[in-house]
Amino acid sequence: MTFNDVIDFFSNTHSSKFPITFIAILDHQCAGTVSVFENDYKERPHYKPWLASLYVEQNYRDRKIGIQLIEALLKHLIVLGFKEVYLKTENASEYYKNRGWTFVESVMNNQNEDINIFKYSLFK
Repeated sequence: MTFNDVIDFFSNTHSSKFPITFIAILDHQCAGTVSVFENDYKERPHYKPWLASLYVEQNYRDRKIGIQLIEALLKHLIVLGFKEVYLKTENASEYYKNRGWTFVESVMNNQNEDINIFKYSLFK
């Protein structure tokens, strides 16, 4: 994606109300993104907000861009006054466990696949 493509795609995001998206730009290209939504799993409305849509372009992986995007987003949530953040994953549970996220529960999605929900406490 080019820089202008990224700007167009994420033009409906905000800095203090949801959705909020952080974008890593390297070499005038979108290297990665991460977002936060008020809720990313309607069956658990009391869990909020939710980190979602972490993605790093193939050419930019193994440079810790995903970690940097998550850290920037977590710092921003602290500024906004949040104490915790949730996420759901089908296939990256170990990634989040290794970075201090706490397993909350496992649920079934519409395709009968297990989804793991994690929580991260912003004030440790």
